[in-house]
Amino acid sequence: MLRRLSIRDLAIIDHLELVLQPGFTVITGETGAGKSILVDALELIAGGRAEAHLVRPGAERTEVSAEFDLSQQPNAEGWLKEQELDDEQQCLLRRTVRAEGGSRCWINGRAATVQQLKSLCAMLLEIHGQHEHQALLERSHQRHLLDQFGGLQPQLAPVASAARAIAELNAEISQSLSDPAALADQHAQIRQQREDLEALQPEPERLAALDEEQRRLSHAENLLAGLAQVEQWLDGDDAQSGRSLLLRAEQELGRLSAFDAQLQPLEATLEEARLQIEEVAREVRDRAESGELDPARLAKVEAALSSLHVQARRHRVLLSELPAVLQDLQQREATLAQRISRAEQFDLELARLREAYLKVARVLGKVRREAAGRLASAVQDLMGELGMAGGRFEVQLSPRPPEQAHPQGAEQIEFLVCANPGMSPQPLRKVASGGELARIGLAIKVATVDVDDVPVLVFDEVDSGIGGGTAEIVGRKLRRLGDRRQVFAVTHLPQVAASAHQHLLASKSSDQGATVSALEVLDQQARNREIARMLAGTEITDRSLAHAEELLERAERAE
Repeated sequence: MLRRLSIRDLAIIDHLELVLQPGFTVITGETGAGKSILVDALELIAGGRAEAHLVRPGAERTEVSAEFDLSQQPNAEGWLKEQELDDEQQCLLRRTVRAEGGSRCWINGRAATVQQLKSLCAMLLEIHGQHEHQALLERSHQRHLLDQFGGLQPQLAPVASAARAIAELNAEISQSLSDPAALADQHAQIRQQREDLEALQPEPERLAALDEEQRRLSHAENLLAGLAQVEQWLDGDDAQSGRSLLLRAEQELGRLSAFDAQLQPLEATLEEARLQIEEVAREVRDRAESGELDPARLAKVEAALSSLHVQARRHRVLLSELPAVLQDLQQREATLAQRISRAEQFDLELARLREAYLKVARVLGKVRREAAGRLASAVQDLMGELGMAGGRFEVQLSPRPPEQAHPQGAEQIEFLVCANPGMSPQPLRKVASGGELARIGLAIKVATVDVDDVPVLVFDEVDSGIGGGTAEIVGRKLRRLGDRRQVFAVTHLPQVAASAHQHLLASKSSDQGATVSALEVLDQQARNREIARMLAGTEITDRSLAHAEELLERAERAE
């Protein structure tokens, strides 16, 4: 419920602080006294249009604050937590409008957007009357009311689940097949790149072998000449080869060891060195004999290396990184192939999901049409009681496009109404009269009071164009609605005013040449006099006082 309302510099209100009570509260007052300013303030706090003319002349800005009790509003509490704007069940909303234009919003002391204010207040507050922003005019809210009235949550859940499955598959299709031709081209391109690189066999071992072979073949002539020279130095035919010199030294030590036995080990060492030289010479000779000039092989090796370098430049990597590139191409090709294969299954799977959706949507549609008939009948009966006898109320269910799989079902919902006999029902948003719209809203709220969870209802112009017995019925409906909700109504009819649980009086005065409006809570005596004024005009008589007292007593008895 709405606990407190603070208004500063709004229209002709200077400063107003209201502590509000549960039940049905009525606002009355003379023409021009500012009866509807409370409605304007609540419309502003609910995210309505912030217009500079709302600012009291001479003031810098308008400020409206509203404190709501959320102890019975888990949805609003959950929303505040989700938005990180919660403050232990407290809900303090504030909005300012500057005279030069522009507005600011706060929720529990933290800056918020107008959209956040609208989203939160949609769960807390509804205004019925000549107000374009009221939720009752929105198709989504009408559908919500119908589904709540019919208790359709068990049928809604599987429809939403089936629609979600279709949406997820469509998202996958969109991602996988945003352009089927482009996907096929991409797959062919990756496959060609993989085949080109795979044909070059860029394994690390082969890269190392090619590099080593290229170095050897490109220097084959130098290698052969060098090996021949080494062989000549080691084991040539002349007396200066390494082997010949070692042999001569060995023989000389053998001769000398006859005179000095300690030279014998040296002789053995020289023999070992000579044998090693002979072994090295043989290996050098073998290597020289096996290595031959092969220009054709060199050209082939260099061509292979050149192709590999071209691939490395194409992929902007080092030659040693080509194996990783090949692995990546193989994986990408496999992924694209899977996507193409998966695409072939999409149509079948989508058809299956659509059939599943239509099955549960048909169940929802059936119970929804039954609920629509009951709601239309209940609201139409109430319209007759509220001064619109002969009027019609219909709940129109029109099919959505067959390709849609809407989470709220296969039908669009719209409330149609005609307030007078002989006219065709029109969408509720096209009802021109604010009074008729407010009374239709009252009828809908009375019909759905057991299921609708918006705690605060505001009715402006609800008594426009009615009087007498109809006004008394309107008052009773508002009072009974006030037993279940917190209800505010602006009225000029004493029958409606007498039905309220609390009574606020709007009055105006002059302060230094400026008109200032005020709202005060009336006690029983003051309330009796105000209803008498509404009955008799400016001159209050004993008869009007007695009539006012009778209206108040009758309202109490009717409970």
